[in-house]
Amino acid sequence: MLDKTVKKIIEKSKSLGWILEPDAKALMKSRGFDIPDSILTSSFKEADQFLTHSKGPVVAKAVSKKILHKTEHQAVVTGIFSSDHLKNEMERLQKLVGCENILVEEMVQGIEIIIGAKNDFQFGPVIVFGIGGTSVEIYNDTAVRMAPLSPDDVLPMVNSLKAKEIISGYRGKTGVNMEALTHLLVNFSQFVMEHENDIESIDLNPVMCTKDQCVIVDARIMLQPS
Repeated sequence: MLDKTVKKIIEKSKSLGWILEPDAKALMKSRGFDIPDSILTSSFKEADQFLTHSKGPVVAKAVSKKILHKTEHQAVVTGIFSSDHLKNEMERLQKLVGCENILVEEMVQGIEIIIGAKNDFQFGPVIVFGIGGTSVEIYNDTAVRMAPLSPDDVLPMVNSLKAKEIISGYRGKTGVNMEALTHLLVNFSQFVMEHENDIESIDLNPVMCTKDQCVIVDARIMLQPS
């Protein structure tokens, strides 16, 4: 059964066919997943106050119903340290097609992974996991399993990747917190199963993972056709 937060967001997004990033992250947060601290605003003053109180650099993203793939529209700016940089980028982003607000977030570092789901016509919901970021389309280093996942499924999925050492840690570099990753994958797969009638696909890319946590940095949710 849909909880109120999920139901409200899905209903208001049906005419668009997909869920705007701030709402998609609200869904993930309602499920208990970690997302970056952020502010959704059109005000430079509010965004600058957020930057001032952040522990490090921030990311600014245009929020537009006309922009599904932000990278293609240069609608994402990372590594913003100064007020001047933030002001200039906000002014540029606000000129992009259909831009309604700017999502300003803390910039999260870590190992980039991708977690996705697709409602397959034949098999039902399937879960995709692998190395994330823009390189995922080039290397195609992913593992695919039918949902729902159990905790016992996660390690074999990691070990099936060519770049598994990046996740487990190598040459003195710290790997991913496997408990946090397992929690995310298992509960994400359950979320997908619960909402398969409404959600066509989900892309969490990247998810930034460290020795302590896994944080969903970007989320795109496509809805089932009405």
